[in-house]
Amino acid sequence: MSSIGSNRGVRLGIDFGTTNTVVVLLDAQGRPYPARFSFPHYPPAETCRTLLCLWREEGAPGRSALHEAIGAAAIDAYLEDPADSRLIMSMKSYLAQASFRQTRLMGQVMTLEMLIASFLTCLMRTLGIDPADVTATVGRPVHFAGERPDDALGEERLRDSFRAAGFRHVDVALEPEAAGWHFARRLDAPATVLVGDFGGGTSDFSILRFDPANLRHATPLGYAGVGIAGDQFDYRIIDNVIAPELGRHSTYRVMGGQPLPVPAEWYASLGRWHRLALMRTPQTLRDIADVACTASEPDRLHALMNIIDDQQGQALYRAVGAVKRDLSTADRAVLRYDHRDVHINREITRAEFEGWIAPDLKQFDDAVGLALERAQLPATAIDRVFLTGGTSFVPAVRDLFNRRFGAERVDTGNEFVSVAEGLALINA
Repeated sequence: MSSIGSNRGVRLGIDFGTTNTVVVLLDAQGRPYPARFSFPHYPPAETCRTLLCLWREEGAPGRSALHEAIGAAAIDAYLEDPADSRLIMSMKSYLAQASFRQTRLMGQVMTLEMLIASFLTCLMRTLGIDPADVTATVGRPVHFAGERPDDALGEERLRDSFRAAGFRHVDVALEPEAAGWHFARRLDAPATVLVGDFGGGTSDFSILRFDPANLRHATPLGYAGVGIAGDQFDYRIIDNVIAPELGRHSTYRVMGGQPLPVPAEWYASLGRWHRLALMRTPQTLRDIADVACTASEPDRLHALMNIIDDQQGQALYRAVGAVKRDLSTADRAVLRYDHRDVHINREITRAEFEGWIAPDLKQFDDAVGLALERAQLPATAIDRVFLTGGTSFVPAVRDLFNRRFGAERVDTGNEFVSVAEGLALINA
């Protein structure tokens, strides 16, 4: 736990994301600085995974207490006892879905607001902050995730979640407006800005009109989004380099019949470390073992079982993330991963990587075109482009915007914390 001392009157911005959450505070001089999260066995970080683990522990005879953990600690708590704990993820995705009101967990009925409030309470406790003593500005997307989302309901439930966590003073602002706000303060004339906000699981493209004389408000002109971002790029690397070593191209037979491909869903989970953790169940491991009995490459399926059973999701995630980062600054990089009988030392060229993610880049490009169409503007009407989020480091992503708008109009900065920083500043 880290404490910032007395929090009374402190203003902060909270970027509550589907995958990650970021908190930025203002110091006494009004300067923003990101909070850092510390969990046992993990280095301090400016992001906290938006994960919540719930479990019960026996107390007095006949009584049990509900316990909770968030972020990296939630994964560790879940893996200690997956049968008797529940790992909650992607909570933000359900805010605007009227069909999801409540669920039954650990013997009690819990609403979505209660789950999010539990995460937020732990988040503030980890930082040593009393939510009742601060003024928070929280981000919301222009349109919430899901099929036919009710945006008004999404914002209402977001506000209710923060109130349930003990926040007394909560403002809500558009995430792309916040992402562009810090950049827009440098404008000396009204400008039309396209903000590309790349998260872990979604990417939003918003066109807004900023006026430096009235920076507290931006006018949304057009919006589009896709359900892919950095996690999808990780999956492309795993699918092409690691999954083949674990039997993705293997076949097996049932009752001596024709060869069948091994189940594809096992390998789809490899690229999402929290989903890989969820595969560590007796049933899944038995299923893989049964297939391995008649598989063309049984040793590779046994290696897959070892990776699942030995909780290698984080190690895979780190190895893939490292090579992806290296490819952002070099023409080639080496993916190194070793575990038991799996030894991967594979050079990947940037050209290979860009070929793998080409379908995803086209989705980005199509979404940008849709945002322009909805705004009824040509690309030449965009004065500046601001990209934020880790995926904006990928050269092929930046090239997409450079080609469409011209490199002189494309800007970046504070890729991981800019939304939360803008939220902290926007109403200050």
